Amino acid sequence: MPDICFSLINGNSIRLSEETSNWTLLIVYRGLHCPICKGYAAKFENKLSKLQDINTQLIFISADPEQKATMFAEELNLKSKIGYGLTIDQMRKLGLYLSEPRPSEIDYIFPEPGLFLINPKGRIHIIEISNAPFVRPDIDLILRGIDHIQENNYPIRGTH
Repeated sequence: MPDICFSLINGNSIRLSEETSNWTLLIVYRGLHCPICKGYAAKFENKLSKLQDINTQLIFISADPEQKATMFAEELNLKSKIGYGLTIDQMRKLGLYLSEPRPSEIDYIFPEPGLFLINPKGRIHIIEISNAPFVRPDIDLILRGIDHIQENNYPIRGTH
């Protein structure tokens, strides 16, 4: 995982490459302006107990400033960790697609969706990125995949 550090709306910060006792599921969302992101985040939030059962913390992050990230969390009543202020350099390090805003959206470049499963050693185990808001991995399939990886010591794939 690239060495990326960002702030959370609760006042803490996260460094994604650090070793932890937990797995981390990082969901990069486009921003408060995206209704598809809101629906996807709400569906993941409904799976928090399953994620806890498989020792996986859920983090959402966007390029939104703190105020908009807080509004995103409040509007959806999210209990997960919410990061904000993802920079263009960080987006590029993650391999994300970046988009110019349309006039009705916001006034800064933002990331298109991404999903990263980070193992406790700080390595990316699953990555899924999209260049448009309409493609998102199936949540139940991702959860079954995490469970399978952990139970079977399934290796990181796509390394060649």
